[in-house]
Amino acid sequence: MAKIEPYEKHADVYDDWYSRNRFAYESELEAIGRLLPKGGKGVEVGVGTGRFAVKFGIPIGVEPSRSMGNIARGRGFSVIRGIAEALPFRDGRFDFVLMVTTLCSFDDVERAMREAYRVLTPAGSLVIGFIDRDSPIGRAYEEHKSEHPFYRDATFHSAREVAAFLQNAGFRTLSFCQTIFRDPGRMDALDPVREGHGEGCFVVVKAGK
Repeated sequence: MAKIEPYEKHADVYDDWYSRNRFAYESELEAIGRLLPKGGKGVEVGVGTGRFAVKFGIPIGVEPSRSMGNIARGRGFSVIRGIAEALPFRDGRFDFVLMVTTLCSFDDVERAMREAYRVLTPAGSLVIGFIDRDSPIGRAYEEHKSEHPFYRDATFHSAREVAAFLQNAGFRTLSFCQTIFRDPGRMDALDPVREGHGEGCFVVVKAGK
């Protein structure tokens, strides 16, 4: 099962993080916006409380946590309860799939990647925002994750591991960008968005079929 217990219990706390850490949130939005397709039909898998879908005008999401999904519905989304490893959609339905900070909670990352591939059109793209375990802040998160209610059971991945998952699922073209180069809780301005990975905690990859 998806690791949803802390999200069911603390959905409001999770959602409030984005208000309390506005510069980190807006830096993540900027990075995702660099690689997310500007048009077409999209879905967010692991939509959470809808913080990202609302900014990018994505009207539908999949979310295993009932508490998180209820908050997203309050923001005007159509939320389907489900998991990334078994998406409730027909083949080729979407032009793009978005996943943000959900990879570390999946039970089977490669299966989730294959499911995203299946529901994409032939020219579709999967865009993933994730915490890079090999970044300086990512290593700190890994070291202290037992102290964090949402990351206690998380499995962080490096950008190279994510690239391998995507390629094994059949994706062929990969583009990376990164942001958040300092403690999100101490940010007093937006961080820049740079190409590549390895330094920024938050990495975005766009994978094309």
